[in-house]
Amino acid sequence: MSTNNSISVCDIFKDNTSKVIKKLEMQIPSHFQIYSDMYKEYLHVIDDIFGTCILSEKEFFDKMKIDKNLMKNIETFTNYFTGIGINQIENYDNYLKWYAQMRISGMKSYDQFVHTMMNSYSKTLANFMIDFEK
Repeated sequence: MSTNNSISVCDIFKDNTSKVIKKLEMQIPSHFQIYSDMYKEYLHVIDDIFGTCILSEKEFFDKMKIDKNLMKNIETFTNYFTGIGINQIENYDNYLKWYAQMRISGMKSYDQFVHTMMNSYSKTLANFMIDFEK
């Protein structure tokens, strides 16, 4: 390294940190797609299991001649709990959105705080250097 090029430890760390962060940022869309695909397949498998169950048990239950009122009551009962489950999914989704917004806001506040502190630190170092040079 030549003496004409002035480089600091902070420059080196900042450069390498930026490289790693950029690489991670480039991976975000791919990672979201991978997890999205896995999650969709997981949900499809669960849905498919119940479809297979229906086919295998239909003949069995058809032979039992179950009262239609009982089946309507079972349907009403399960619809009620399905509604609760869907409501909880929506509430959790809203919570995640709120939580993410809160965390992002906190990170931005912290970033502003760090900038303020670094400005103060730089001024202190500059004053120290002035006193040191006297």
